[in-house]
Amino acid sequence: MQIEVLLFAGLKDRAETSRLTVEVADGGTVADAIAAASAATEATWDVPTAIMCAVNEEYQQREFVLSDGDELALIPPVSGGIGAQQDYVEVTGEVLDSMAVAEHVRADADGAIIIFEGVTRDHNDSRHVDYLEYEAYQPMAENKILELFGEMRERFEIDKCAVAHRVGRVDIGEKSMVVAVSSAHRRPAFEAALYFVDRLKEVVPIWKKEYFEGGEVWINDTPG
Repeated sequence: MQIEVLLFAGLKDRAETSRLTVEVADGGTVADAIAAASAATEATWDVPTAIMCAVNEEYQQREFVLSDGDELALIPPVSGGIGAQQDYVEVTGEVLDSMAVAEHVRADADGAIIIFEGVTRDHNDSRHVDYLEYEAYQPMAENKILELFGEMRERFEIDKCAVAHRVGRVDIGEKSMVVAVSSAHRRPAFEAALYFVDRLKEVVPIWKKEYFEGGEVWINDTPG
């Protein structure tokens, strides 16, 4: 049977490809597909034991049995960049703590930490907003955010990245998202944070519903 294998971030770079089609025997597992993918490229690369595996955008263990046509994504827990920094992504129904998110990017080598807070405002399109409600396809949303961290590092000289995003009800004045970026100097961190917020609305599957007096509507912040 055929399995599509997707590679991200540093793993993609080492394999020199982002997508492979591999043959696995009937009854084959995620581990079998990983072995087939490792042998299918000219580049020499291996798959760390700490890697996350997603089958059809759902996390699975290596012993999970695959079916013909499945899509297996191999997602490194570290999203590239200088050294071996650990990025942080959280999609949660809990109230966001900006300082706690910022702690994930703090390092002695960095002279700048930029924190962006997305806050629910009380109006939109000339109507009074009561509250917002967010919905996410969580595994894919987290993976896409990690991909965006890689994009940011390709464009800006930054160090660590951390993002927390709410799901569920978010009242007026509450934070819906916190983005933290660290860098040696301030300008790259500012630019990377702005880039992230713009790209989030294009590629990350998080949807926003606005509740107002007399109605409700989904806001078009979804991937196009």
